[in-house]
Amino acid sequence: MAKTPNKAAPAAGSINSAGSITVEQTGSHIRRPDHQQRTLIGLGLNKIGRRKTLPDNAAVRGAIAKVAHLVRIVDEA
Repeated sequence: MAKTPNKAAPAAGSINSAGSITVEQTGSHIRRPDHQQRTLIGLGLNKIGRRKTLPDNAAVRGAIAKVAHLVRIVDEA
């Protein structure tokens, strides 16, 4: 019998490839909807100027997209 691999290799350049992304909070959460405040907290941000390095995956990219007007991407590694 021939052996078959258990998992397929991820495609080159896919969003789930190994890496990290650094985001910085640029806007205040005050007077923002509750779901935006919770998204910032979920990203580990709670004050203007704070930076957080997070894994570069679809879930984090989606959270950043939801509060794109309050954060900026500083570095993608």
